[in-house]
Amino acid sequence: MFEAVEELIGEHVDLEKQLADPAIHADQGTARRLNKRYAELTPIIAAYRGWKQNEDDIATARELAADDPDFFAEIKELESGREELTERLRLLLVPRDPSDDKDVILEVKAGEGGDESALFAGDLLRMYLRYAERQNWKIELIESTESDLGGYKDVQIAVKAKSGRTEPGQGVWARLKYEGGVHRVQRVPATESQGRIHTSAAGVLVLPEAEDVDVEISANDLRIDVYRSSGPGGQSVNTTDSAVRITHLPTGVVASCQNEKSQLQNKEQAMRILRARLLAAAQEEAEREASDARRSQVRTVDRSERVRTYNFPENRISDHRVGFKAYNLDQVLDGELDPVIQACVDADAAAKLAAAQ
Repeated sequence: MFEAVEELIGEHVDLEKQLADPAIHADQGTARRLNKRYAELTPIIAAYRGWKQNEDDIATARELAADDPDFFAEIKELESGREELTERLRLLLVPRDPSDDKDVILEVKAGEGGDESALFAGDLLRMYLRYAERQNWKIELIESTESDLGGYKDVQIAVKAKSGRTEPGQGVWARLKYEGGVHRVQRVPATESQGRIHTSAAGVLVLPEAEDVDVEISANDLRIDVYRSSGPGGQSVNTTDSAVRITHLPTGVVASCQNEKSQLQNKEQAMRILRARLLAAAQEEAEREASDARRSQVRTVDRSERVRTYNFPENRISDHRVGFKAYNLDQVLDGELDPVIQACVDADAAAKLAAAQ
């Protein structure tokens, strides 16, 4: 049933031998690549061995039951666990997104709805901050533009996993990539005196953070402009040309930052954003070229479509891509996002499994 795993076992053994060779670790890039592949294969091999052991145990129990009927109870127990072991292995064999283990840059941007949209953008930011806290991830504020009423017109954060091996499917990008798109809110705004329900929206953009090896950027392809920071702030803000805007001339992609006090810090942050945006653009183009005909049930590339509705009067959250619906909106906004995200993960895995058959 899982003949393909036998080849992976051979690759896993070979990787183990290579990683045991001290000479391999002289090249950090090679060692990192081999370690990553080894970590990807290890849970698959462990699940396969568990599944195979279960099959062998069932066969043995059936042989023994021919002479001793007491073994029929053991057969039932073993068979009840076979389905779970089989499904786990099938899911582990679903082709993985190569960016799943990457950290991300997440941007929340106010959309239709004016001040209410900016307040909702602030609610979404707090939701992601609390979810990150539950996942033991680190957060770094990159850039933000606050609104007059306390929300955000635009805010960008870096979300990073703490050092150490991450379980497959539990990386930052693996969980947050389904958040990209238009998020709609239905509620009575604080500024509404008649008690009427308003609908507004905010956009969420999630990009895998690029490493230097992911994207090659020539200095000759960049135009770097400096200008005076705007908005509230302390010393250096509004008084020096510390804000930086970087334009990638071949693609027209622009990234800017003004939150830091020094021009050098702002330049470094803007380059992080630029690398992430160029990596995302390259991946989207590769995906379009590879499979224009195939469309996943969970569409993470098309950022323009509405993905989720937050209905405050009914305490309801609905994900329109997978038909998920729950009546615990207050808890979701407090960071209990896992059930919503898992519905997207499961639908994505089901679509990939169906495409592979």
